Amino acid sequence: MSRNRASAKAAGTSWETEICRTLIAAGWPHAERRRLSGAYDRGDVAGVVGVVIEAKNTTKLDISAALNEATVEAKNAGARIGAAWIKRRGKASAADGYVVIDGTTFMQLLKEAGYQ
Repeated sequence: MSRNRASAKAAGTSWETEICRTLIAAGWPHAERRRLSGAYDRGDVAGVVGVVIEAKNTTKLDISAALNEATVEAKNAGARIGAAWIKRRGKASAADGYVVIDGTTFMQLLKEAGYQ
């Protein structure tokens, strides 16, 4: 069965909700779905200070487009980090999804965690 606009929107909403549940359970109690902001969108999930999360639950994986969108939305929000959290086919939990960041951000996070 192929997706139409309504089923794609429902899948996206479900994935955003799952990401929020996962973040809350892991210690980010303020995680919540963000309202759409049009041309100056600031990501799909809020509540992690300095981080914009772009949630993706698509039938076709496009890592480059997802990361580009997360990067633009991080700039719109004034956040340091933009990440795309992509649903993994066949897995329901956000903990099993892919979180995509660029290499510069990865190195920054390694340094901040004390890996030098």
